[in-house]
Amino acid sequence: MTKTHLPEENMIEITKYDPSMQREWDQLVDLSRNGTFLHRRGYMDYHSDRFVDASLMAHDNGRLVAVLPANRADDTLWSHQGLTHGGWIVPARHMDGTVMMRVMEAAMEHLRANGVRRLIYKAVPHIYHRYPAEEDIYALWRCGARLSESNLSSVIDLNCPLSPDRGNKAGMNRALRAGVATGYSDDWQGYWNLLESTLQERYGAQPVHTLAEMKLLRDRFPDNILLYTATLPQQLLAGVVVFLTHTVARCQYIAASEQGREVSALALLMDRLRTDATARGLRWLDFGTSNGDHGQYLHESLLQQKARLGGRGIAFNTYQLDL
Repeated sequence: MTKTHLPEENMIEITKYDPSMQREWDQLVDLSRNGTFLHRRGYMDYHSDRFVDASLMAHDNGRLVAVLPANRADDTLWSHQGLTHGGWIVPARHMDGTVMMRVMEAAMEHLRANGVRRLIYKAVPHIYHRYPAEEDIYALWRCGARLSESNLSSVIDLNCPLSPDRGNKAGMNRALRAGVATGYSDDWQGYWNLLESTLQERYGAQPVHTLAEMKLLRDRFPDNILLYTATLPQQLLAGVVVFLTHTVARCQYIAASEQGREVSALALLMDRLRTDATARGLRWLDFGTSNGDHGQYLHESLLQQKARLGGRGIAFNTYQLDL
């Protein structure tokens, strides 16, 4: 893609990301209102062989004011198919609704000039914001975007959490009586074996990440990617991979063995995770979405299971802008 300049009064310059810009990109993400470690290049680029990177950077009179994690497929720009979410990532200062409008208009002109006819945009949900950052949603609406997909995630507000229901409280007591222990673990191989077999047996699916990819990401972001497990002596019963951002503990992969389900190991494990997330000063515990078919299918039993743990709904929205 070529550089695009709007008329002099706009002064927004849109450029395609280049690896030589990694430091500038990561610095903005680190200081942003709505970026997380998933938007750093060390995370995004681990699957660069699967996607044609087309990430954008917006400069206002030479100052970097926004970055857009993105990939291109034919005449469509996606933000970004390898990430759960990730629209324009913006700094705390020098970016308000007026600047975002100019960024969006400049980006649209840039994309049209480079043969892009459609933008699929996954906004960062507000629970991942360190400070309000929804100027992009307003700008999308002003530019004619429409809501194209919505997925429902189950979230606990750790500042005023709802208690688990009586069934889960009874499950915690059952696990405690059985001697189940919970905590951090480095047994990624053992847990991945359990995860893969559970997903295959129950859903005919496989984890999005391979074990090698997850270990690579864990090594790159050891403070952000943790494995929690529930065990009996010499026996792995359940586990959850947790992604920690500035505001959220997100459950990425959850699985339990048959015996783990019998002794309610996950109920105790989730209680441990909630306690630890609160101690870390995080605001939200995100159990993840319960959807398929681009949001059209709702896995009701899975949603209800998360609700019994105290989770309530947050919409993860995707927008389509035809150019």
